[in-house]
Formats: sequence, structure tokens, C-alpha cells
Amino acid sequence: MKINAILFGATGMIGQGVLIEALEDPEVASVLVIGRRSSGVQHAKLEEIIHDDYLNYAAIESQLSGYNACFFCLGVSSSGMSPEKYYTITHDYAVAVADVLSRLNPDMVFCFISGAGTDDEEKSRMRWARVKGKAENSLKSFPFKGIYLMRPAYIQHRKGVRPSYVFYKIFAPVYPVLRFLFPRMVTNTEEVGRAMINAVKFGADKQTLENRDIIELAKKT
Repeated sequence: MKINAILFGATGMIGQGVLIEALEDPEVASVLVIGRRSSGVQHAKLEEIIHDDYLNYAAIESQLSGYNACFFCLGVSSSGMSPEKYYTITHDYAVAVADVLSRLNPDMVFCFISGAGTDDEEKSRMRWARVKGKAENSLKSFPFKGIYLMRPAYIQHRKGVRPSYVFYKIFAPVYPVLRFLFPRMVTNTEEVGRAMINAVKFGADKQTLENRDIIELAKKT
């Protein structure tokens, strides 16, 4: 199949990895990156729209039809952020995108980067886990062809991806050891990107994919 994808969060660590895998995959025909600033990548398959209002897409809605995949990789740490702002970025941004894209592209597969420890019962003592769970639950209501909620744990940057936080650089030399000791809790940007693309190509046995499920899905050919 030919994949025409929309990517959000292309300047973040996970989004960078997804973009690399998408541009390398011969079955991905085109990638539309939507972001507040350019990804800095140039490629024949890549188009970018600079858009700074993630709650309103009226100005660019006419350019969002004809896609069969969305890789939603926007995300921030809740540390030091007000509850209201974190909720807006984590929940409201995803819901606003899903509302528009599900209406314009009913055959779309929507892949959402969540996180290990997310609580879809929304009862956790950890605010971020409740909000992520709320976002997952809200997204499940949209009429996409498929929706996959991906919960990676520790992610190591690969293929020149710029890490989001300094500790990824610190742990890079011991990544092989971490992978050996904690094979179900450690993945990398390459595997996450492959898993998202494979979710569109092949589907998956479950809607919510934990770290070990992401690793297995990335292997499919």
C-alpha cells in the first residue's frame, strides 16, 4: 500500500525518528509535517505547513484531505508546567487534530504517542498519567479506520536524532546494556517509527501498544 501521512511533532525526538523512517520507507509516498517551525529537513516526499494554532485548523483545512495516516508525536513533560497548560497540550491538541482529520479522512489510521504508565482509568495519583489516559479515551471515540495508542517507555535516540533531554546523551553509551537488562522497557526512535508505519500497513492485534508490543510490531515485514 501507499501511505500518505501527516506528522505532528517532527522537531521532537520521537517525531524526528518517525520522520526519518517514513522518508526511508518506499511505501510512504508523502509526508506532510505540520508544526510551528520547520523541521529543517528537505526531501522530495516531504511537505511542510507552518501552523501555530493546534486548536484551530480552519485556515489550513483544505490542505488536510487525501491522507491515510497520522503520526501524532506532540508531547511535553508535565514537570514545571501548570495543570491547565499540560492538559491543553496533551489532551486538547490531540482531540482537535482528531476531530478535523477523522472528518476529512475516514480511511485514516491515527497513531498517538502516549507513554508507559498511562492510566486509562484516569485514577492515578500522577497527573500526567491521568491526562494521558484521558487523551487516549477521548481519541477512541473518533471514527478512524484504525487508532493505535503507543506507550513506549525509555526511548534511545538513533540515526542522528537530536535527544530531547540531556540524560538521553548520558545513557547513550550504555544503551546496549539497558536493552539487554530491560528488553521490555527499552526501545529506540527507529523502532517507534517503524512500529507506527507498520500499524498503518498491517494493523495490530490490540489498540493499546505497550513498549514490548511496539518492539514486536516494528519487526513486521
